[in-house]
Amino acid sequence: MVTFSSARWWALGALVLSVLVLGLDATILNVALPTLATDLRATTGELQWIIDAYMVPFAALMLPAGAFGDRFGRKRVLLGGLAAFGIASVVATFAEGTGSLIAARALMGTGAALIMPLSMSILPSVFGPEERGKAIAVWSAAMALGLPLGPIVGGYLLDHYWWGSIFLINIPVVLVSLVAAAVLLPESRDASATRLDIPGALLSVAGLAALVYGVIQAPIDGWGDPAVLASLAAGVVLLAAFVAVERRATAPMMDLGFFRSRVFLWGAVGATLVSLGMSGLLFVMPQHLQAVLGHDALGTGVRLIPMVAGLMAGGLAGERLVERLGLRSVMTAGLLLLAAGFAVGAATGATSSYGFIAAWLAVVGAGVGLTMVPAMDGVLATLPEERSGSGSATLQTMRQVGGTMGVAGLGSLLSAVYAGGLPSGAPQMAKDSVTAAVALGDPGLLHDAREAFVSGMDVVLLLCGAASLVAAPLMLIFLPRSAPKTAKSEHELTSAR
Repeated sequence: MVTFSSARWWALGALVLSVLVLGLDATILNVALPTLATDLRATTGELQWIIDAYMVPFAALMLPAGAFGDRFGRKRVLLGGLAAFGIASVVATFAEGTGSLIAARALMGTGAALIMPLSMSILPSVFGPEERGKAIAVWSAAMALGLPLGPIVGGYLLDHYWWGSIFLINIPVVLVSLVAAAVLLPESRDASATRLDIPGALLSVAGLAALVYGVIQAPIDGWGDPAVLASLAAGVVLLAAFVAVERRATAPMMDLGFFRSRVFLWGAVGATLVSLGMSGLLFVMPQHLQAVLGHDALGTGVRLIPMVAGLMAGGLAGERLVERLGLRSVMTAGLLLLAAGFAVGAATGATSSYGFIAAWLAVVGAGVGLTMVPAMDGVLATLPEERSGSGSATLQTMRQVGGTMGVAGLGSLLSAVYAGGLPSGAPQMAKDSVTAAVALGDPGLLHDAREAFVSGMDVVLLLCGAASLVAAPLMLIFLPRSAPKTAKSEHELTSAR
């Protein structure tokens, strides 16, 4: 039931805080890895697991999290996720070894998997159709804002305090979010939910975990590594079995009927492709700003803000334009704008000024906002309120897996182009990364490494632009002409005309 009072904006503030901490935690750890390697004597493999222990459960548990929210109450499950994230942050803050830190990160990922889809699924119960687009724009901007804030906050804390402070910063934010969510958010659930789909939950978690793990490890061990291939194959087989089980289940965890709606299907596809491109951009740009242009972690985070500002502007504009032009036209225009921004970005050279970079970052951000926010609003509008938890979880899982694949696939491409652009006699350390080449201090090698990295970055940006350009006509062809109407029940989840 929609509450038309000023309290709904305070409720949005609680949701914004909950996703802001997720965005922050997604990038804050990257600047701390060298410190962790020294202070905890962590090996390269242990450092990788400190990252992966968060990402794997985050992607794998979102689908069951949405189903739990529909059954037990979305507010209740969201509060549980915030509590788990807070407890994990305390453990990570005072961890004395890599084992306890990896365990804490896994619990953080579990909490994040509960927070992400449930915070989004609560929006329809707080905001009506006329305000939901604006609320999603603010929600999306909060998530995006946390990404560049991670290096800013992390860089400052590491310069002034011990490494545990990067997790300590989560605790007050989580506490405020918990109190605000408990007081301000309404409870909602699926009154018709009968029992949990245990086989579906197990298959989805195992399949997504195997798939995401394989994608994460592929750039490290190689796409032809037997363990990587086995993990990817297991993920595909388990997810195929999951779909088969869900088709026959009387109370499926993921309603495949969602995909009969063209708005849900193509809105989710568009949002996933945008997540893939944005993840690739956020992977290459911090390295460019630090290793090529010479900025520190704090300066890098600040220089990513034009993208967030563009995202916010594009999202707010998209909300208004959808009412006039329809979802199909706005998403198509957003993808074309995104393609143009990536194309301009692909012209970046090793000596390009930051002003040029800031301009195309803002355009890319505007394209993301103009595409992502209407897509998520359109997807939410197709969901019956009682199934908003599982529907939101389906969308967020697709986005998370798309983003992970973007980092892995585009990261592998970047590494290949970078290594191929170095002189044949370059040290292996320099071939590993441009950051390592900077550390060697050889002026001639540094020049070649920076040129090689920018060449790889431009190829990545060009590929992201090409994907956006291909996606634009798909939205124009397959999305319905009219704006989506809010579904009132599961019986209305039919193909949009």
